[in-house]
Parts: sequence; structure tokens; C-alpha cells
Amino acid sequence: MSAPASVAEVTAGLAEQGYLADEGLATAVYLSLAMQRPLLLEGEPGVGKTEVARALSGWSGGELLRLQCYEGLDSAQALYEWDHPRQLLHLRAAEAAGTLAADTAAIEDELWSERFLVRRPLLDAISDRHALPPVLLIDELDRADDEFEAFLLELLAESSVTIPEIGTITAPRAPIVVITSNRTRDLHDALKRRCLYHWVDHPTPEREVAIVRARLPEAPVVLAREVAVLSAELRSIGLFKPPGVAETIDWVRALTVMGRDRIDADAIDASLGAVVKYREDLERVRARGVAELVDSARRVDIGS
Repeated sequence: MSAPASVAEVTAGLAEQGYLADEGLATAVYLSLAMQRPLLLEGEPGVGKTEVARALSGWSGGELLRLQCYEGLDSAQALYEWDHPRQLLHLRAAEAAGTLAADTAAIEDELWSERFLVRRPLLDAISDRHALPPVLLIDELDRADDEFEAFLLELLAESSVTIPEIGTITAPRAPIVVITSNRTRDLHDALKRRCLYHWVDHPTPEREVAIVRARLPEAPVVLAREVAVLSAELRSIGLFKPPGVAETIDWVRALTVMGRDRIDADAIDASLGAVVKYREDLERVRARGVAELVDSARRVDIGS
């Protein structure tokens, strides 16, 4: 994929994949592609950070390689490992064939060759097997430890890594890198300097309606509008886990399955599990008054 010529091209390309980016996000993606810099996306869970990488993969044609970060993740788990069961089988086969004793050095060299190397996402992203630059998604980096973040910084800077048994592997072309963070902890300044940065906020109700309609064209338009307004209201009442765009889409889908073309108090109360995922949040919503929330959402006109 060649670098896009404009922000408008990025907006259109992502839209083809069902991702409706605002101007700020489209500009960040455009600059990341044009400058070949990693893109760091921060924001609340559920605002669509991960979907940016998926849309980029679909648009560019590059394979999506996802590294899901978690506490305790180390470089070996993210980079590569050796396929020890296959190595052992190879040794036994060589021994049975009588070649092990005759050529031990050659057998050992085979054991530590790429034939038995299991590529994890980071190594796979810089390998030469890709016809097009892959999209490397490093998801929820804030969950990983500081040590892994430092290792990642070095790898991103060089687009290469040294494997003691094989040597240095360098990317023939830099991958498209998208890093996401829910900001459960602050990432280091050194990593942020290496990346282009964008904060992904919850969409406006108008944009959320457009997103829902793109994903669920069969859903009633009025229902999509009212649920988008209601989701925005729930985000403002101090829930432990405010609903993201994915929950809004699920809520519209659930209400459509229930046969509703508008929201009503009974249906909203019955379907809260599609959007509210903690008991304390359920209690807070019901204490606020489901009927009142529904009436308020039905009175708001956000257009088509």
C-alpha cells in the first residue's frame, strides 16, 4: 500500500471498512502512514481504538497481527519461541535413521534454524513473508509491565531484532503499527515521542447514529437515534464502566431482535444487560429512573 495522498483518502478508505473516523483521527492515521510512524491511540474502553487497526488492515490489504498485552507479558512470549516438541521429534527421527551420530553438528544446526522457530506477532511483523506491510496491533499496552514497554521501544525504533541462534532479522519494510492504551497507567514519554498520538473520545450522538446505521442498516433509524442519545446520557451519570460504541450497537441489535422500533421503559430495563455490565451500574441506572431517561432521550432531536 502506498502512502495516502490526503486525509480525505484516509477517511474514505476507513469508511469502506465500516469505520467512520472524525477529522482528527483521520489526520492522525494519515500522518502515521505518510511518515511511517507508530500510531498511539488512547481513550476509554469501547471507543473504537482496536477497530482502527482492523479497518486499516482491511483497507491496506496487509495482514492484521494482534498482540494482546497483559501483566507479566515478556519479550519471549511476544517475539518468538522454539517448537521443542518438533525439535525432539526431529532428534528421534535422526537417531532412528542413524544420522545423529554421523553428523551431530549438522543436526544441531537444523534444530536451531527457522524451521523450528515459532514467530509471535512482533517477530512476524518484521519478517519477510508479507507481500504487503502488515498491520501490527499492540493492544492495551498499558496492561503490560515497564520492562516490556522498554523492549518494545527498542524494537520499534530499529524494526529489527537479534535471535542468538539465527542472527539479526530486519524488516524489509516497516509494518503499520497501531498501539492502544486504556490509560490504566501512563506510558513512558520515550515511547510517546516515538509515536504519533491521538486521544479517541466517545463519538457525538450524531456520529454514533451514523456508526450504528453503518453496522446495522436493518435497524430502525429512530431507534438508532434514541439509543445513541440514551448511551450518551449513561456516559454522563458516573457509571463504573460507561457504555462504548460496541455496547450501543449491541443495544440497538438487541432491541431490534425484541421487535422495537423505538425505545420504551420496559424494553430498556429488560435489555440493560446489553450495555451495562456491572451490578452497581445497573443499580445506578435504575436509581436514576429508567422511565425518566427514556423520556429525555425520546425528546432529543439529533436529526437523521
